[in-house]
Amino acid sequence: MKQFFWLIVGILAGFVVAHKVNQTEQGKAFFANIDAKTRDFTEALIDGYKEREAELRAARNNS
Repeated sequence: MKQFFWLIVGILAGFVVAHKVNQTEQGKAFFANIDAKTRDFTEALIDGYKEREAELRAARNNS
């Protein structure tokens, strides 16, 4: 139970710090950069999944 308490405290502290950092211009740029990289990664992951799914469907149809 004690570990769970500290986990929650850490998460809350992280949110507070992130909120304070996001109020600065450099913080906004930092989070915008992270957001862009996350979107790029997500798009690449989705594209790879769809490509592999199409390959598997083609292989199944050719069998």
